[in-house]
Amino acid sequence: MRRRVVVTGLGCVTPLGAEVQTLWQRLVEGRSAIGPIALFDAGSFPVQIAAEVRDWDISDVGEDPQRWKQEPRQTLFAVAAAKKAVHSAGLEEAPSDPLRFGVSLGCGETYPDFERFGRLMALAVGGGRFQSETFLRESLTNGYLSCEAPWEPNLPASYLAGMFDAHGPNANYTAACVSSSHALGEAADIIRRGEADIMLAGGAHSMIHPFGLTGFHRLSVLSTRNDHTAMRPFDRDRDGFVLGEGAAVVVLEELKHARKRGAEIWGELTGFGSAQNAFRITDSHPEGRGISDCVNRALDDARLNPDQIDYVNAHGTGTVDNDRVETLGLRKVFGDQAYKIPVSSTKSMVGHLTTACGALDLVVCLMS
Repeated sequence: MRRRVVVTGLGCVTPLGAEVQTLWQRLVEGRSAIGPIALFDAGSFPVQIAAEVRDWDISDVGEDPQRWKQEPRQTLFAVAAAKKAVHSAGLEEAPSDPLRFGVSLGCGETYPDFERFGRLMALAVGGGRFQSETFLRESLTNGYLSCEAPWEPNLPASYLAGMFDAHGPNANYTAACVSSSHALGEAADIIRRGEADIMLAGGAHSMIHPFGLTGFHRLSVLSTRNDHTAMRPFDRDRDGFVLGEGAAVVVLEELKHARKRGAEIWGELTGFGSAQNAFRITDSHPEGRGISDCVNRALDDARLNPDQIDYVNAHGTGTVDNDRVETLGLRKVFGDQAYKIPVSSTKSMVGHLTTACGALDLVVCLMS
């Protein structure tokens, strides 16, 4: 019999709040986290809005705020969300067998601190030519370069393993918007295969940065409305998405293991599907092929029929092409039933959390 995988802990840091209950309450109230960008001066950019994480305390990350201030926002978000998930699951004490406890995250690339980097370059080129010795010395002195490159996407997963004494499988998946969804599916498979009993799984990201804003704008996928109603998935007048940031991490656990320790069970992860568009790096297949293949695989894995699904939390980016293609893909899977199934997108209120969006959507579904 296949080992069953359940969710026993939830944690998040989002533009709508840094607690799961706060996030859920504000979603129910229909509140939008979208507003003017405060992380940097976006006054000269065509896009000047985002869904930023504002009301959270860096002490959620650790007891040494100065140490953590050197880390990218996605690392801070991942650590804080994971700590909340572990607390929610009642796992403050490390599991008896560290080899049965692993980490699976979906985090993306981050941007170096260009202000610090610029000052280093100014010192290194002070005489007109680049002086590598000066650059290396100053970098090591101020901590810019260390054995832990802060912009590496796999760093949060490594940190979490050390924090929670998780000696089991450890991986980070960088696959754009599906990163955390893939991390969740792989974590569940690891438990099913018997390689672990508990997995921390989810994702984190922050691309609210001049480079992130510029890159997405050049792809013509960001809304230029510059108001809190800009993110409107599946709306007739949609014109793109709004960047968000944050993290969502859950504790996945083998069912018998969870019951034995009396854990609260939020839900069961019954199926997972993965497929490739094999089309273009920035576009879904125009016939919805990748989407329909992925959903069908998830249904097969869960041993469910399409008519047993009563809600779809859609990717729903609010771009003209994505929403059209996603709708087409869902119609391929569900047929006439597609018109009867409620479909919505969390992004309308929290923006697009890029690599972390799938994990956040799972938390929202479990809360509902």
